[in-house]
Amino acid sequence: MSTIVISNIKATGETASRAVSGVAAAWVNFNGTGTVAVRDSENVASITDNGTGDYTTNFSNNFNVADYVFSGGIHHSTGTAASVLFINNSIATPLTTSSFRSKVGESGPNYYDPSIYAVKLHGDLA
Repeated sequence: MSTIVISNIKATGETASRAVSGVAAAWVNFNGTGTVAVRDSENVASITDNGTGDYTTNFSNNFNVADYVFSGGIHHSTGTAASVLFINNSIATPLTTSSFRSKVGESGPNYYDPSIYAVKLHGDLA
């Protein structure tokens, strides 16, 4: 297999190019209610449902080091409290080179399974 080395990328139909380092190394959008089901993803091998509102995203290709950056959003179809995607201090190793573990909850925290869970991760792949 050949490797193409580039510093900028522009998708077909786009007018602007972007630095390759700014493109997400992994991302996923999945349904967290009932049986967890991935809607779409990039560089995600699988999702693990660890319990109510507690998920692990397993990567297809590992990160170089476990200091990558993540951001995400969730949707809770019921309730009125503010909802948050976060790393809980009760998780011993939430960021590893092969997976990302997070929890979803409301103030309290009261964990719940969201109807939409979406996260993107930026960093260098191994």
